[in-house]
Amino acid sequence: MEINEPKKILIINGSPHKEKSTTMMITDAFTRGMLSVGGYEAETVHVSNLKVKPCTGCLSCWGRTEGECVIKTDDMPELKRKLIDADVVIGSFPLYYFGVPGILKVVIDRLLSMVKAYHGQLTPKDNAPAHEFRYPKAGKKYVLISGCAYTETDVVYVPVRKQFDLILGKDNYTALFCPQFKTMADNGGARKERILNKFVKAGEEFAKSGCLSQKTIESATKPPFSSEVYKTILNSVWAGEKLKGG
Repeated sequence: MEINEPKKILIINGSPHKEKSTTMMITDAFTRGMLSVGGYEAETVHVSNLKVKPCTGCLSCWGRTEGECVIKTDDMPELKRKLIDADVVIGSFPLYYFGVPGILKVVIDRLLSMVKAYHGQLTPKDNAPAHEFRYPKAGKKYVLISGCAYTETDVVYVPVRKQFDLILGKDNYTALFCPQFKTMADNGGARKERILNKFVKAGEEFAKSGCLSQKTIESATKPPFSSEVYKTILNSVWAGEKLKGG
């Protein structure tokens, strides 16, 4: 009897804080939910542990060495292999100044070899990626999970959404952008456990259906504090930071 191999979940943790990242609390809960369904195995790559040289913009991967980066002496070739093999790719990162952390941007820049060259074509109007994938895999899924300090994720994540709309295609990834999360992780108490359980359930749903309902997304990414309570907490946090001095 043929035994099906488990599908591979690859988690790319873009936080400089590695496993201590508060966003990874959400990602770990989501992944636990997926694994509980069965049929999956997961691996986490902490970008901070990788040796990655920045892209030089030579565009050789689109021309002279098509599909291959000329930089071979760092960890990108192995990461690229894992990305190609994965069935589900989860990008986990905190929001840094309305974008992804710098260490993650360096990795993203080096993934240019994974898409086909630009030949003057217009940006697609059908929500497709700006570039055709060089290594397509049927049924491959992408999830973005990110925590931030802000309340209005529909506003502060616009630059991130635009970037990944172009890279992955607007309808080709699931985004879970979580407001007030660092504060909630530090001050949430029982509320934190309830929220993390929502992400476990979301992971289960994603493993079973390959997507999340809008109801699930809205429930998981609802601000945990009211506006007034959150302002009070933040005032206390920054007052305490000032007392610490330089």
